[in-house]
Amino acid sequence: MSLAAIVANPASGKDIRRLVAHGSVFDNQEKVRMVRRLLLGLERAGVERVLYMPEGYGIVPRALNAIRPDMAVEALEMPVRNSQEDSIRAAEIMETLGVGIVVVLGGDGTSRAVCKGLTDTPVLPLSTGTNNVFPYMLEATVAGLAAGLVATGAVERETACVRSTALEILVDGEVADLALVDAAVYEDVFVASRAVWDMSKVSKLCLTRCRPDSIGLSAVGGQVELIRPEESRGLALELGPDAAERVVAAIAPGLFEEVGILRREIMEPGVLYPVGHSPCLVALDGEREVSVRRGSEAAIRLTVDGPWVVDVGRVMEAARTRRIFVR
Repeated sequence: MSLAAIVANPASGKDIRRLVAHGSVFDNQEKVRMVRRLLLGLERAGVERVLYMPEGYGIVPRALNAIRPDMAVEALEMPVRNSQEDSIRAAEIMETLGVGIVVVLGGDGTSRAVCKGLTDTPVLPLSTGTNNVFPYMLEATVAGLAAGLVATGAVERETACVRSTALEILVDGEVADLALVDAAVYEDVFVASRAVWDMSKVSKLCLTRCRPDSIGLSAVGGQVELIRPEESRGLALELGPDAAERVVAAIAPGLFEEVGILRREIMEPGVLYPVGHSPCLVALDGEREVSVRRGSEAAIRLTVDGPWVVDVGRVMEAARTRRIFVR
């Protein structure tokens, strides 16, 4: 039986960057409408069963109020704690149950949480967050078709997906967490609202990808280097106010910062890049997550064994050449 899964985060697109920057709120009703179109795409592609993460707002149940797809749509049996742990746990259960794909509605943070719960299952991330570097800005109808083709095996993973790089954060030699896009050394000890917007406290920045048209912390690297997520390299930047090289980057919606780059270096897989400060925090994909205590040694390492990510364009091109939707 072809099996797909959905993780829709009702909290994405609502963090403090609506106050400190000019981010817009991504309304949960729009997520409902997106899931409705997503389900119709999955059905058209031949998916027989869909599992979804339960959450307080009821995004998927509300989506089903207006449609009756010819496939089973079921909530996972799991406790709901209304935290990032829900997405991690849901992804773990989904992989255990053998789903062919997990579609994620959220920003970089939600995508990161889901990928932490997966080891080998492909993801298709749809943008409903604040800084959306990892997820796609894509029509949910087409995303549903592409996800369904992967879930049913009509387009095999080797054709459909690319394996992204990721960043592993090590504390005292043990992997403590991972990032999909960026890891920033934040010279403070307070997690507070988590989101990073004060670049004066960021001393180092490691990136798996960077483009000049990006947003968020990876936009800093995007002004000096172009690195695609499937490339087996990253970028490490040492930042400081006295740098001769300075770039202007959009680090959040409507928020620009001039950042000094003291030193930049291409990251090679498996090489340890020391954090160099303790105590401090390491922000992952724009949110302060890892606390490095005084006396601990922390480092950041690029890995090529990141998540399998569906390339929707490649999937739909394969569908065209194989005449899957031609009658």
